[in-house]
Amino acid sequence: MTTVMIVHGAWHRPKVWEKLETELHALGYRTHAPALPSAGERPTAGMHDDAAVVAKELASTEGPVVLLAHSYGGIPVTEGAAGAPNVERLIYLCAWMPDEGQSLFDLEGSPTPDDVSGILPVLSEARTAFYGDMPDAEAEQAMSMLVEQTIRSFAEKVGAVAWRDIPSTYVVAEQDQAIPLALQEKMAAQAAGTRRLTGGHSPFLAQPRVLAALVDEIVRSS
Repeated sequence: MTTVMIVHGAWHRPKVWEKLETELHALGYRTHAPALPSAGERPTAGMHDDAAVVAKELASTEGPVVLLAHSYGGIPVTEGAAGAPNVERLIYLCAWMPDEGQSLFDLEGSPTPDDVSGILPVLSEARTAFYGDMPDAEAEQAMSMLVEQTIRSFAEKVGAVAWRDIPSTYVVAEQDQAIPLALQEKMAAQAAGTRRLTGGHSPFLAQPRVLAALVDEIVRSS
């Protein structure tokens, strides 16, 4: 049985995946959603720590794995999955898809701060950026679950690139207000295949059944 390992983005925790996990279970998949230590209450971990968690979780998972990375999660997945023999496919869900030597700050074209020891506050425009296509009540609930994120996680550069050796699919979210469409498409050009979803940055909340069906399609067509 294939395990879909789902890696969350910045300011989020694994609980955000519950709706999608339910839909994937109904389709016959096992799921696993590790917690990245760069997000939480007073976190101090960086991207390399997150990548080490991804690598450790992969090493302890039996059978074939499809790695589904969302947003920031694409960066530690790119490093952490490098060399993992059980990963059959990488799926970048409106995710950052770095090459060697790149950080999230590099990809978005932002300067790296001189001091990377602090915390990135939750975006003031999170309602629009993350949950713009969701009803107010659901968006408010999602926002109440957001946590702190370390600056280190956005500053540390990838040292290994899994998508150079593992088949990859990029899922473009066409109404994403967090990662511009043109930037998603630029990163998607590095992937072996591209799929598109109509909707915003968090389809696992806004349309989990549609997303689960797309993941299933990608896995079956591999």
